[in-house]
Amino acid sequence: MPKKYNQSSNTSKLSLSTVFYKIARRTAEISGSPFASILAVSVIIFWAATGPIFKFSDTWQLVINTSTTIITFLMVFLIQNSQNRDAKAVQIKLDEIIRAIAEARNELIDTEDDTEEELEMIQKDFVKLKKEASDRI
Repeated sequence: MPKKYNQSSNTSKLSLSTVFYKIARRTAEISGSPFASILAVSVIIFWAATGPIFKFSDTWQLVINTSTTIITFLMVFLIQNSQNRDAKAVQIKLDEIIRAIAEARNELIDTEDDTEEELEMIQKDFVKLKKEASDRI
């Protein structure tokens, strides 16, 4: 039976990274929902509708500019965290597939850590294999 990996054997103590992960994951779920899109559009419509009330003042414009800048700034870190986590999970799964298939080349495990030149050499090998396979057809 395969070994199951746990995040932590001591669940009573939450690390900063665990708390961040939980907050980031939940925020990503909420911000990617239809509700969040409707809310964002509603805020913009409300802001635009209040323009005449505030005489399209500099403060009125500053409110939306500052708000969207802050939200965008925070979302960059959230999105990057989600992408890093997803990419790591995909790499682990691919590494396991490579390891499990007898004919696979185990040297391809952890290629995400290779240099650009090393990746180009591997890619050339696959282009060559593809050409050889199509020549046989």
